[in-house]
Amino acid sequence: MKDKMPVHRHHEATGVAGIYVHVPFCIRKCPYCDFYSITDRAITPVYVEAVRHEMTMTALPAFLFDTIYFGGGTPSLLNVSSIEAIIGTAHQQFHIIPQSEITLEVNPGTVSKRQFEAYQSIGINRISIGVQSFIDNHLKFLGRVHSSSDARLAVAQAREAGFDNMGIDLIYGIPGQTQSSWLSDLKQAVVFEPEHLSCYMLTYESGTPMNADRQSGVFKPLSDEKVKDLFETTLEFLNGKGYVQYEVSNFEKVNPDTQGSAPNERYRSKHNQKYWFCDPYFGFGPSAHSYMEPVRYWNVGNVYEYIDLIKAGKRPVREKENLTTEQLMIEAVYLGLRTTDGINIKRFDRKFHACFHHLFGKALSDLHDKGLLTASQDRCGLTQKGMLFLDAVTNMLVDCLN
Repeated sequence: MKDKMPVHRHHEATGVAGIYVHVPFCIRKCPYCDFYSITDRAITPVYVEAVRHEMTMTALPAFLFDTIYFGGGTPSLLNVSSIEAIIGTAHQQFHIIPQSEITLEVNPGTVSKRQFEAYQSIGINRISIGVQSFIDNHLKFLGRVHSSSDARLAVAQAREAGFDNMGIDLIYGIPGQTQSSWLSDLKQAVVFEPEHLSCYMLTYESGTPMNADRQSGVFKPLSDEKVKDLFETTLEFLNGKGYVQYEVSNFEKVNPDTQGSAPNERYRSKHNQKYWFCDPYFGFGPSAHSYMEPVRYWNVGNVYEYIDLIKAGKRPVREKENLTTEQLMIEAVYLGLRTTDGINIKRFDRKFHACFHHLFGKALSDLHDKGLLTASQDRCGLTQKGMLFLDAVTNMLVDCLN
């Protein structure tokens, strides 16, 4: 397989902001997940009112918004009228552009065709389905509450309800996973022709039950070599099915008439690109993060504390940090390298009044010699091999700043 970078147009950050709503409810918490969630759904109505109230406490007149993203947790556990109420408050409070991307994450087993139809009617135009696997024993290992047949049904129902911008999430690197079982997952996913696929490598986050099991030898993780093979299998298979990788874990379906030329980029997650391009975004709900360069702040990570603060008329911000120029540079490098577009060097130089090649010159040539990175005058990006070593490559570049 060739280690060539895909050809893409360069991006400039748009400066248009995004809204993220964290829905902290789950039927059961997955053992690998380190996002904040609880299983007590009795407080859902109070939580919904608190999120709407937080929006009314947040004045952002200078911003236009073109994305709203409901993540979790399991946003599909909220009833449709609650989601509609939150979207309504967002429209009242903020300048939301018509035809904005409004995404809802759903878990199979928590949705019905009627729900999908109702989501359509309240303005949700992008659906992201957390399938993770179409193989039951893998779902069991991941602690998912749905079965493979639930997953297939949910995807089919989303289509029947009229969603024409649908993403499917899958996980690879599961202990015991083989190339053929992973290919089976990918093949089942593309049968539905989703506009977007996210293929995440299973990571063992500290503090999660799965990481504790790994440390105590309950299971044997897949070797790095096998995970690398699965990553390469992913690229090869999806490229052959008309999907283009635009970020380490993310692929968009490209219309056949645009293949070979610049992708139309219609199906990229507009919201997630805000994180990678350092565009402003504002989070609502417990543990939600917000970013408005150079300031990052995040909410308290407990829904009960969050509700109490809002009831007391206080904004639920836990902490705020002003990023230094060096921290902003590190983020620009790390986030830029996550994308197949890579780092726009002219934009970097302009933004930081610096010379990218001067700052990182030695590391760039070492990384190029190792086949991990390509750099021209205009652009610096990871090779396919380099994408497997994103953190290590970033660390080598960051060392140049010290």
